[in-house]
Amino acid sequence: MKPTIRGLLLLAALALLPAVSGEYYVNLGSQMLIAVIFASSLNLLVGYAGLTSLGHAAYLGLSAYIAAWLALRLGLGHAMAAPLTLLATTAIGGVFGWIALRASGLSFLMLTLALSQVVWGLAYRWTSVTNGDNGLSGLTRPAPFGIDMENSNAYYWFVLSITAVVLLVVGRLVNSPFGASLRGTRDQARRMSSLGYNVWAIRWCAFVGASFVGAVAGLLYVYFHKYVHPSVLSVTASAEVLLSVIAGGAGTLAGPAVGAVLVVLLKNYASGYIERWNMLLGAVFVFIVLVMPHGIVPGVRTLVARWKGGRA
Repeated sequence: MKPTIRGLLLLAALALLPAVSGEYYVNLGSQMLIAVIFASSLNLLVGYAGLTSLGHAAYLGLSAYIAAWLALRLGLGHAMAAPLTLLATTAIGGVFGWIALRASGLSFLMLTLALSQVVWGLAYRWTSVTNGDNGLSGLTRPAPFGIDMENSNAYYWFVLSITAVVLLVVGRLVNSPFGASLRGTRDQARRMSSLGYNVWAIRWCAFVGASFVGAVAGLLYVYFHKYVHPSVLSVTASAEVLLSVIAGGAGTLAGPAVGAVLVVLLKNYASGYIERWNMLLGAVFVFIVLVMPHGIVPGVRTLVARWKGGRA
């Protein structure tokens, strides 16, 4: 079966979720889809550019805070606040990328961590803007074309449609000539440079693109919760999305989605029974690395290929 047909069948199946489950599972589905978008944004850096970031939560958090501040403090409607939020977050991502890409490897990782911690510290200390540890609340959801997004089913379909568009765009991007050049900078940076490619510019464009998709996830996040707290900018949030990408399979389209779903499920179910649920998450990650070093999706593909080869 062709990937396009499989994708359409999966989309149709997910669209039927509200018809076969209750509100709790619909809201859980919305959270999963937001996590899928967020993981896909980081995958552009980790999987396709070979740049491991430990501060990617900054873009989700910045987007959420900017949207909340524009709505609550300036009184802007969603039609104006949403594009301004995406523009501002992406611009900040461009500046952060300009700083972080001055280094590589471990230094790049530490720079992304440091930049995200600066944003996290501002969220806690700049109380006149962020309301500090109390966070910003009292937000509403948009109502495009008069559709009431306060309804859980309507919001789920809204998030599902945006997730489908994001994955389609990311898929087209990574399979384009730019995607090929991006993978080239990951595998053979010196050779790409000797061939005349501007490695820094290619990586910076990927960084900006990842910031934009992360900002989309941040908008959906703040619309869903109608509240934002500095914890969304924490190292834990960045580590969780990085774990999603690595566990699912970096450098694949389906891998980060599978990893994000796994992490959200563990957070929502394991935390109800285990106080230190992060320990279980760590144990699951260790198991995945030992059994499937390249991630769940590549590991499953390898097993299926071996099974077919054995039958042949």
